[in-house]
Amino acid sequence: MDKRLLDILCDPVTKSPVKPLSKTQLEVLNRAIAQGGVLTTAAAAVSAPLQGGLITADGKVIYRIEDDIPVMLADEAIGTTQLKAFPQ
Repeated sequence: MDKRLLDILCDPVTKSPVKPLSKTQLEVLNRAIAQGGVLTTAAAAVSAPLQGGLITADGKVIYRIEDDIPVMLADEAIGTTQLKAFPQ
């Protein structure tokens, strides 16, 4: 992802900065999605693994990246509190 774009992106709700998910974080998230039960903040099931993602500075919210485009919609975010042992 372009560094300039990353510098201007922020969580649309809290306005806190975001950073790319680490490889380990992405693997843990996709494993949880494969097992089922991962929900968006709007309580919709996440059924497809993420290609990439952005996580808020506090590590509580993940926004997916599809085709190199960040999807910064609050209703489609994924809360990390539902993920067991999610790495910070």
